[in-house]
Amino acid sequence: MKSGAKRESVSKAVFDTSALLAMIHAEPGGDRAAELLSEPGAQILVSAVNLSEAQAVLINRGTPDKEAWELLSDLSLEVIAFDAEQARSAGILISQTREFGLSFGDRACLALGLQERCVVITADRAWKKLNVGVKMELIRS
Repeated sequence: MKSGAKRESVSKAVFDTSALLAMIHAEPGGDRAAELLSEPGAQILVSAVNLSEAQAVLINRGTPDKEAWELLSDLSLEVIAFDAEQARSAGILISQTREFGLSFGDRACLALGLQERCVVITADRAWKKLNVGVKMELIRS
């Protein structure tokens, strides 16, 4: 299942790296990600893989490492360890996502969404073409 840029509330969601960066850099869609993050009672998860990937992107773009970590920590997301079930799922997803160029981090995010049976939040337009059994919300049109 997948969905476009619906503006509905969520009780539980997984943020991918692009959603984190959109919030931090005030990019298009960042406001929607921030809105979801601030919803009362919402449980917003992030894979430790995506948290690391976001930190690496920030550092590569010139943010000092301590500041990069603080920016991400200030989001107060629930960080979920990458476990064996997610590793298996992310590995299997390569066959369904290869043609769309998804990274390991992308597949780790989708694997967590599948494991938690919740919506995945992304700013990556390539994901609109995916049908991997997880509901998605694209925060950027």
